[in-house]
Amino acid sequence: MTRRGAVLFAAMCVIWGIPYLLIKVAVEDMSPSVLVLGRTLIAAALLLPIAAVRGELRPLRPYALAIAVFAGVEIALPWVLLGAAETEVSSSLTALLIAAVPLVATVIGITTRGERLRPVNALGLALGVLGVAAIVGLDVEGAHVVPLLEIGLVAVCYALGPAILERWLSHLPALGVIAVSVALTALVYLPIAALDLPDATPSAAALGSVLALAIVCTALAFVVFFALIAEIGPVRSTVITYVNPAVAAALGVAILGERFTVAMGVGFALVLAGSVLATRRGTARAESPGTAAVYPGSDSIAG
Repeated sequence: MTRRGAVLFAAMCVIWGIPYLLIKVAVEDMSPSVLVLGRTLIAAALLLPIAAVRGELRPLRPYALAIAVFAGVEIALPWVLLGAAETEVSSSLTALLIAAVPLVATVIGITTRGERLRPVNALGLALGVLGVAAIVGLDVEGAHVVPLLEIGLVAVCYALGPAILERWLSHLPALGVIAVSVALTALVYLPIAALDLPDATPSAAALGSVLALAIVCTALAFVVFFALIAEIGPVRSTVITYVNPAVAAALGVAILGERFTVAMGVGFALVLAGSVLATRRGTARAESPGTAAVYPGSDSIAG
């Protein structure tokens, strides 16, 4: 890996590792819908002009419906669910559970596309399930089942998003697809957030979190991410998805004082090992540039 590639890789590991922390701070003072609106509105204002200058918007017109579905599955629904879940559970727990997305993607591939489940893939799924169980534990930090179901649905969305991208949108300009998807999400949340505005002005920390999510974790993130793909290729770029949850957990513990148990650490290691084994193929398979956007801070996009 070149020095430029290493710098871009390290940057993405951090950029898509911090959204969980920022979401946790923001939802202390505003609703998840207001957070999603603020994040997407600012990000769209930054990304759309760049995509327009590059000529990446015009080719998207015939695919408006597919882009709308992608935006809903990859951004609009999971981002609001993440905010809702983090009103009750820690950012560390959320990030570690989202690390199971590759396992969900493997199950989806087996059930919908008839992909072959080899023994090594089955072992990976088993390890991943054990890992998730270890992370959640018996106490679950006193959380109700609802936030855990919300995180589970986020994982499903993040697994479906790249499949939609690969099936219908992989031949389109990647930055254009992301810019329009973020803009569509902002339009959807305008009336929703208008009915759920905070009673008081959010704190400086909450407002700063929204700005950081929009500018750093969304707009800048995708520009850097696509540069990383150009530098080291899409397959090697996806390795960041195994580092992001660890960064998120470390930040949650260090900055927010969140609890991190031995079981969570062991569980995370099992999830990572299971993900690697569950997604292993007989031969290397090229991936579309949008595939790794499943993690955030996608909210890749996630988080």
